[in-house]
Amino acid sequence: MFVGDSLSRNQWQSLICMLYSSVPGANYYIDTASGEVSTFTFTDFGVKVMLDHTVYLVDVVREAEGRILKLDSIQGCKRWKGIDVLIFNTWHWWNRRGATQPWDYIEVGGKLYKDMDRVVAFEKALTTWAKWVDTNVDPTNTKWERVERTESKIVRGAKPASGGSTYPGGLPPALAVLKKVLSRMKKHVELLDITNLSLLRKDGHPSVYGLGGMDCSHWCLPGVPDTWNQILYNLIL
Repeated sequence: MFVGDSLSRNQWQSLICMLYSSVPGANYYIDTASGEVSTFTFTDFGVKVMLDHTVYLVDVVREAEGRILKLDSIQGCKRWKGIDVLIFNTWHWWNRRGATQPWDYIEVGGKLYKDMDRVVAFEKALTTWAKWVDTNVDPTNTKWERVERTESKIVRGAKPASGGSTYPGGLPPALAVLKKVLSRMKKHVELLDITNLSLLRKDGHPSVYGLGGMDCSHWCLPGVPDTWNQILYNLIL
């Protein structure tokens, strides 16, 4: 099961295509009726590849005050129980503001805030997720992967990178936060760190050819997400 935002969907779609290409003609069934979880089932093999669309991992709840992003609450975890392999991802939505921001207040420690430093909020949410993993996961039954990726932006008129293996813009602060949270965990969680790899492939976005206009967040398929999944495959083995 992939758990995360539309970039998780990107990787989920990539993996489905890669698996189907290895068993062309296999019978399959797609279930998107539940709304929160989409499931692609290879019926001949009893294999399910699932996507739980939850952009923050922690909860967004509608209450009297409005839509509350609850950094201490993670009720979506109920959908993760019994899954053989879980791949988590979050960050893409943490800097959303204005009309695209899907919450009105942040709640942490029983207090409401109109806003706060987004990197600080991100760390608090990851800490909630990490505590849940440490308390509830049996690593002998479930393999956990923590995926961290970042969006890369294409700016019209920008000069191309000078080449080499170093990304001139530097890595996003979220990556350092993630590594810090993982280092404090009791249970081992594998980090699929494909951030730098992806930043070096700005050419892999749909760009002006994306559905609905310019898209420099998601990735063309086949493309970069296939590389993510090839690395993931080797980690799972």
